[in-house]
Amino acid sequence: MNMKSFLGSLLLLRLLLLSFLLLGAAHANAATSDPPRVSRAQLVAGERSLDDRFSRLWEDNPFVLLGPTRGIYLQGYGAVLSTEINLVTAPPYAMVRPVPGKDEIAKHRTKKIERLPELKKAMRQALVDTAATLDSVPDQEQIVVVMFLSRYPWEDTSGLPVQVMMRAQKGKLLEAQRLGGAGLDTAIQVEQF
Repeated sequence: MNMKSFLGSLLLLRLLLLSFLLLGAAHANAATSDPPRVSRAQLVAGERSLDDRFSRLWEDNPFVLLGPTRGIYLQGYGAVLSTEINLVTAPPYAMVRPVPGKDEIAKHRTKKIERLPELKKAMRQALVDTAATLDSVPDQEQIVVVMFLSRYPWEDTSGLPVQVMMRAQKGKLLEAQRLGGAGLDTAIQVEQF
């Protein structure tokens, strides 16, 4: 093979490689321009449903939600909804006296501990209800609800989580719901940090 034919072959190989790369880039661009499996409108409906549910948990706490719920869909994983909540409001005089007394701190802690099971029960139902409304999430993907629990600087937080997360495969949640709740405990994974 002479030098001229070698360079011609090399040029042809480069053109083929460039064509392959351009086709790959075009395919990737087409894949990213496809509409998402779960629309923003579906996530907004899920966000509002959780906001409504959790804002009404405790009548003595008008400031349960410290911000709106935010949802995201991660293709291949599922839908994740998270928010920050306040289980118990601070004593009303905390503005005047920044650090409550020991008795008030102990009462505050006790009330938080008492409300954790209520929160988890509401989260569990929210997980099931969200799975039922997000039709376009595939059954093998996850539905996740995350609650970040606020804290005051003066609190005794020993043993209290900062975050509670519940997740389950959408299909398992729907099956458990269809069976009247049977198997729900085994379907849902609960983690708290």
